[in-house]
Amino acid sequence: MSTIIKSSSELRKNYNSIADICRKTKAPVFLTRNGVGDTVIMDMETFNRREDDLATAERLLATERSRLLGAQGYTADEFEKNMREAIARGAEHGT
Repeated sequence: MSTIIKSSSELRKNYNSIADICRKTKAPVFLTRNGVGDTVIMDMETFNRREDDLATAERLLATERSRLLGAQGYTADEFEKNMREAIARGAEHGT
């Protein structure tokens, strides 16, 4: 995927066509002001996906940091057992 660069004046003149580029390519468009990088725009779907991906990466990093600092971990079997017990307790209490 190639980098898309447009001038800020082109954005003012051709907003719809630049918005179409964002939606079709699912890539950010870099805007310049006086020939210098200034702003990045992208369609909402792409932005939301990137935000979700970033949040997932941050959670994974926090989990890995905790593991490296000695936090208690669980095997897949232990996790499944704990979840089944929690579900059973919830059913007993009507939740």
